[in-house]
Amino acid sequence: MTWLVQTRLINEPFADPGLFIDFRFRRRALLFDLGDLTPLSPRELLRVSHVFVSHTHMDHFAGFDALLRICLHRAEPLHLTGPADFTDRVTAKLAAYTWNLLDEGSLDFVILVDEFDGGGIRRSSRFRARAAFAREELEPRRLAPGLVLEEDELVIEAAVLDHGIPSLAFALQERRRVNVWRDALERMGLPVGPWLNEAKRAVRRGDPDDSVVAVDPAKTVTLGELRKEALQVAPGQRLAYVVDVAAHEANVEQAVRLARGADHLFIEAPFADEDAALAQERRHLTAGVAGRIARRAGVRRVIPFHFSPRYADRPDSLREQVERAFRG
Repeated sequence: MTWLVQTRLINEPFADPGLFIDFRFRRRALLFDLGDLTPLSPRELLRVSHVFVSHTHMDHFAGFDALLRICLHRAEPLHLTGPADFTDRVTAKLAAYTWNLLDEGSLDFVILVDEFDGGGIRRSSRFRARAAFAREELEPRRLAPGLVLEEDELVIEAAVLDHGIPSLAFALQERRRVNVWRDALERMGLPVGPWLNEAKRAVRRGDPDDSVVAVDPAKTVTLGELRKEALQVAPGQRLAYVVDVAAHEANVEQAVRLARGADHLFIEAPFADEDAALAQERRHLTAGVAGRIARRAGVRRVIPFHFSPRYADRPDSLREQVERAFRG
């Protein structure tokens, strides 16, 4: 079964952190962090609908300007989510430019910004091109606790970790994957059509087998029949992203909870175990701690990144320490 999303680190491990999440069958993408975006093409950036920023240190936020420039003349809004006071940082970025050429005749590109405080979205704001990106306060979005995005096909969870400042970690959870066997539909005398989307949504919700799905105004089928004959259902993929966090136990426990059972854990490993004192001073993880978080979380695969340049002459050493700790 194919995954709904495909992921790749935007840069090599010694460069700015960031994860590009591309939807396999749709013209859409997500970003975790906004560092150097140079490796991404304009076409890829134009597909970005949502960006989730861990914090606004330069290597995690400097790419905002590049993304803004590419998206400025598109119709679809850009959604940004970050930690407390994130909206102030976006406001300052937008205020750095002169917008006198934007007026009521301009395409009204919109930026929507949410701040996550650990429990939920505590502040929501809007910036419109036709208003020269003046800040407008909105009623905060109401989502289930710990969520920053909730859709039919996936949810994105967040946790506030300590980096001397709040730093967000994220997990993407696909809902149940539902594939349709076309040959089975033909045997059942059922056409391919929009009704299948509602059937898939019902499966993801966990609706009972006796639920009725309308194929057309004259024909219905039960969800149980579809499950038995024409649908393949499997758990969705889980991805976790943990970066710029101190190695104390409270952070470790939160990171383990967020990454629990992930298929892929993207986690920082800036410092070698022998430099634990330096890691503590800089409020970062060591490679060994990153590997132990992955092991305790029971992830299938760990992908370390955000390496300190001090190890550029021995690039495999950090990966090896992560793997040793992960394998135990």
